[in-house]
Formats: sequence, C-alpha cells, structure tokens
Amino acid sequence: MKVVIVGAGPAGLAAALAARAHGASVTLLDAADEPGGQYWRHLPPERPSANERILHHGWQRFTAMRRALEADAGCEIVMGAQVWAIERSDAPAQARTEAPMPAAPVVVHVLVGPPDGTGRAGRTFRPDALVLATGAHDRTLPFPGWDLPGVFTAGAAQAFAKGERVAVGQRVVIAGAGPFLLPVAASLVATGARVLGVFEASRIAGLVRGWLPKPWQLIGAAKKGGELAGYVGTHLRHRIPYATGRAVIAAHGTDRVEAVTVARVDANWRPVPGTEQRIAADAVCVSHGFTPRLELPIAAGCAISSSRFVEVDEAQQSSVAGVYAAGEITGIGGVDAALVEGELAGHCAAGGSPGDPEVRRAAKARTTFTGFAARIEAAHGIRRGWTAWLDDDTLVCRCEEVPYGRFRETAAQTCGSGLRSMKLTTRAGLGICQGRVCGGTVEELIGGGPETAAGGLLDQRGVAATTDRRPIASPVRLGELAGGIGPTEPTEPHLSKPTVQKGHQ
Repeated sequence: MKVVIVGAGPAGLAAALAARAHGASVTLLDAADEPGGQYWRHLPPERPSANERILHHGWQRFTAMRRALEADAGCEIVMGAQVWAIERSDAPAQARTEAPMPAAPVVVHVLVGPPDGTGRAGRTFRPDALVLATGAHDRTLPFPGWDLPGVFTAGAAQAFAKGERVAVGQRVVIAGAGPFLLPVAASLVATGARVLGVFEASRIAGLVRGWLPKPWQLIGAAKKGGELAGYVGTHLRHRIPYATGRAVIAAHGTDRVEAVTVARVDANWRPVPGTEQRIAADAVCVSHGFTPRLELPIAAGCAISSSRFVEVDEAQQSSVAGVYAAGEITGIGGVDAALVEGELAGHCAAGGSPGDPEVRRAAKARTTFTGFAARIEAAHGIRRGWTAWLDDDTLVCRCEEVPYGRFRETAAQTCGSGLRSMKLTTRAGLGICQGRVCGGTVEELIGGGPETAAGGLLDQRGVAATTDRRPIASPVRLGELAGGIGPTEPTEPHLSKPTVQKGHQ
C-alpha cells in the first residue's frame, strides 16, 4: 500500500505517522523548505534558535514527529515539492465501499525545486491512497489603503516573526476577526514590536452566542483555556488594548502606512458613523478568518460543502474513493483538530478503519475539536455589512488594480452576475495570485459568498463556480511543460533508507 500525503503541517505529519504505523509506505510532499506548515513555521537549521519553543505551542510534539519520520526508511519526505496538478485517471470514479479499498483514481503531478528556479525536477505519482492536508491561508477583506506597503495579513506577520524573527513594524495595529489575532500579537511582541491594539470586529453579544452554547462540549479541550490564559497574560504584561466590535476601515499614508482609522461596527459589521478613531502606526496586520486551500481537492473531484470545505466521512475519506482530507480544508478547527483528523486519515488511507483500537482516542477527540470550527464561524464569521466601509477607489483586486467603483459599474452595465463573466470583464481575480486573495471578495460582491452557499454561483454547465477551481494549481513554466512532467513513481518504493529530499539542494 502506497500513500501519498500533500502537506507537511500538523495534519500531514500526523497522517504520515499513522499510515506508517499501519504498514503503508509513505511519500510526504510539501512546497516549503522545512516541515511544520504554517503552525510550526521555524528558523532553518543553518540559523537555529536556542529557544525555538517560545514561539510555538506543542513544539516538542512537532520535533518528535519530525524525527520519527526522518528516521523511518518507509517514509520519503520531499520538501520544495509543488503539486501543480491532480488529474483524474482513466479509471471511472468509484463510490465509497466497505470492500477492499480500490486505488485512488488520481494522478499527482509535482515539480521539485525552488519556485523561482529553472531546474525543477518533475515527478508523477499514482498512489493507492491520497491524503490532502493543504491547510488554509488568511482571508483579508479589502478596505481603503489596504494596498499600501505596511499592510500585512496576520499570517504573513506571524510568518516573519516565527520564520525570520523579523517584526513587520515598530508600532503595529492588529485587526480582523477570530482567535488567531491573539497568537499574532504574542509573536509580534516577542520580536520587539509594540502592538497598539487588537481590534475584533465581532461584538460581545455575537462572541457569546458563538462560543457559549453547550459549554460542556468544550471540556475535552480544556488545554485551550491554558493557551488563552497565556495570551491574556501577554496582553496584560505589554498593556495591549483589546476591543470588540471595532474594525480597521482605512489605512493612510503616501509611500507606506502612517496611520489607520478604526471605527465601531454594528452586529452586521457596518461602520457606526461618528465613532472613527485615527491611530498613528507604521504597520497593520489584518485577518478575517481563513480560506481553505481547495484547488487540489476540487481537481481530484472531491465534493465541497456549502460552507466551502471538503466533505468527508468518519474515515476522513472524501466523496472520491481513496482520496482523504484532513486539517483546515475540512473545517477551521485549529491544530488539535488537524492532528486527530490527520491521524484518522493516515490510518484509514493505509487500510485501517476509524473503529480500530489504534485510533479510537483520535476518533473521540475529533468530535470535540472539530466542534471548534462551527463555534469560530458562529462567533467570528464575516458579516455582510463590511462592504459599507469600501469607497469607489478601494481596490478589490490588487494584482489587476480593479477598484470597487469600476467593479460595480461594470456589473451594472453588463448585468453581470456570473463569476466567469465578471472576471473576464473586470479582470478581478485574473492576476498573479489567481484569486487567492480577492476570490472570496469577488464572489461575495456578486452574490455568491458564504451566506449564499458555494453553489450560489453556477457556470454555464450548472457546476458551482468558484475561484478555487484551478486546473493548474500553481505557476508552471511553458518550458517545464514542454519538457514533460517527469518519471512515474514505481509501484513499490525503495525502502532501504530514510529519504529527505529538499528542492533547494
């Protein structure tokens, strides 16, 4: 049994360990230079930290997982591996079955090497089972001035802090929605920045309604309380203000951010006139939740729910037999949910069952931790009133420099209501990021956002239209395509010694 796992974050690492424990050979792929994903982003080995763990929860668990996999002859770890396409094979799609598991009906195409290099090596995999653990990236709503230098996603700011020990500014404002704002503030002060305030758009009443129903269900996640206490302690020690029902509605400056405007917002996130406050700052970090990385699951044919996540069963198997999903592409539930989902996905991808004694604890914990996803959405989910802080000059798509006014005018003049037609007529979502930053915004502005479900926009074939549908998931040079996609992997990998292949070597 050969299992290919895409993503070496918490879910992918847990999946690899579980699959190996059940006897499968494993190939673990990740585009980064080091395993750990966004959660355990760390300094490279050539620049080690004497106390790396201070910026990471669960650091010892990560190092133990990494060591175990790197020492395992049955696991090949390929870093710098960009999965640029997944194809359905010629075999017909197979439904889920209790019979012996069929091979996954997919072909995985990978380029290994620096993304800006010219010598990437192509590899092609035809696994018996595929586990997708591709994670998520920040969702950032546009506001006037968000294209200024000094405006960062909260995830980017934390990546600089954890991976480079660099503060994005000296006087930083953090804003948006969700519990992720708290660890970002902690990471920034650890690198020497002064955090002027953390501004949560959701109001107290909304937070209570989202987090407190059936509180006994949170007992299994008691350690989260300890983490929260740690963040509260950081805020108190560094005198960081924390305010709810407030949002950054504009950034100001010439060559870079010099100040931001913060205003109260109502329950629908509409700014309350007369409550604006201008704060001098040289950086602003914004996150309005996360967007799951769905390009590869969609390419594999996985069913996507109305809330924009991969649908899975109790074995973490998607709607495609032999294709499993774990972590934040199935729901934004945090690292604990990712770890238990990864363990279940890896075990079942290797031929196991979710009822096996080895994963019984993980199956039970999944119910607790995946419940966080629903609570986070209920408490911090984006509300429709945010568009009230846009003006006609606000860029909707930064890559193609499409302002909100032109977008609305084009929609009115063309009666545009389809995603494809609006992308072609406005060019929003057609830039270098291919809609990864603006895609959710574009869909919401034309009526297909989360509150109207993923199927709210249909293409001419009646298929759900989404900016996540990218047959080529990452940029590929024409020369690389012309040179072929690389050799096909053998059915049985060579298991004589552990392998850690890095694309930059």
